[in-house]
Amino acid sequence: MTKEEPKKNKAGSLYIVATPIGNLEDITIRALNVLQSVSIIACEDTRQTLKLLNKYNIKKKLISYFQPKEKLKTPLILNRLEQGKDVALVSDAGTPGISDPGFPLIKKALEKGIKIIPIPGASAVTTALSAAGLPTHKFLFLGFLPPKKTSAAKLLASLKDETATLVFYAPPRKLPQFLALIEKQLGDREIVIAREITKIHESFLRGTPRILIERIHQTPLKGEATILISGAGKKSR
Repeated sequence: MTKEEPKKNKAGSLYIVATPIGNLEDITIRALNVLQSVSIIACEDTRQTLKLLNKYNIKKKLISYFQPKEKLKTPLILNRLEQGKDVALVSDAGTPGISDPGFPLIKKALEKGIKIIPIPGASAVTTALSAAGLPTHKFLFLGFLPPKKTSAAKLLASLKDETATLVFYAPPRKLPQFLALIEKQLGDREIVIAREITKIHESFLRGTPRILIERIHQTPLKGEATILISGAGKKSR
């Protein structure tokens, strides 16, 4: 088992720990060692984090850290770090800060000179890209679409000439509307919907917006989805 380097200052370190996006076995040995060694784990949802900790028999003090109350919890966590306690930041799934809570805390910790240590691991973005069959040498991750249809349409229109593979997150209930916007604003692109990645019902749906809309109407999808869109003038290879 490897050990983290000893700290050179009195303040604790903030570990940014990636956790599984579905299958609880998708966690690194280093991540488990860090979760076992820190004083506190700041998590998006304590119930979700407990599932992971219980599987690996890890018992730690938990602090909830979730949107939109990140700013309220940030001072508490910073106080613990300044007291010399090591803190691990985790989200419900994947890498903290990637369309998940984390940025405000990391920014404030850096301002105070606190050491930030990334513990890499699972991310829905890279996992979906690796199996989608779309070009991966250049991609643009855009997180969730704006909630308002007009704002979402405007964003997609601004990407019409973008040659990189576009990557979005989307809740299943909004997929038909999202696909219709893609067809209207971007045209007949090649789309991949990566759903329930690493879970029992993992699936990859491939096709044009129109084809996928028809498939979803016939069989509604459940579970979080990652949407990948081929870039302007690009074909999969």
